[in-house]
Amino acid sequence: MDLGEGRFARASVELKVLPDTRRIRAYLRWSDGGKSPARYLGQVEHETRAANLAEGWKTAWEKGLLAEEPQAEGSWASSPSVRAVMRANRSKDTRPELRLRSLLHKQGLRYRVAARPLSDLRRTADLIFSKPKVAVFVDGCFWHGCPEHLRESHKNAEFWRSKIEGNQTRDAETDRLLQEAGWTVVRVWEHEAPDAAAARVISVVRASSQTSTTPDNQSRT
Repeated sequence: MDLGEGRFARASVELKVLPDTRRIRAYLRWSDGGKSPARYLGQVEHETRAANLAEGWKTAWEKGLLAEEPQAEGSWASSPSVRAVMRANRSKDTRPELRLRSLLHKQGLRYRVAARPLSDLRRTADLIFSKPKVAVFVDGCFWHGCPEHLRESHKNAEFWRSKIEGNQTRDAETDRLLQEAGWTVVRVWEHEAPDAAAARVISVVRASSQTSTTPDNQSRT
């Protein structure tokens, strides 16, 4: 963020939930001389925190509140706004993952977290059940192109479209490679109700524990 007179500050997007209405507001916050001012960006209405943060960053750029900076050497991101959104999203231990893991653990299921189903394949599942050979992926609605919640960006639209389509292609390839190796793939959208997602995973794990898997075994709602 350009503070003027050659001074710059690193900004962040903050989300606040109104206690009465449960509406979510996004603010841009930065540090300036020991103070932490904030600028209201607008109301966000996505189902997930990651998508709301992404919306906040896009709004900040569209309102001209952020300044461009030199492209980092070796960076593939098309702009600082892209890099900011990427930094704002966690790839591990997200809230949907933690809720799902908690429910599965309470039902007596044991699993490995953020592990490779196949040691020679550089693909990491969010959960793996080694003995029944079940791999679980919790997919973010924004990054994996959820048909219900994805809203196309008006800024850098071509980049975002290419990125999401690339993720979807990689997901399909991952499913195919794991299925060919005898694994059952379960994909859960982050917007899914935790109880329903957990029940689906439990059903697949228990069924796979009793019978041999086939290359066509895959589950996603």
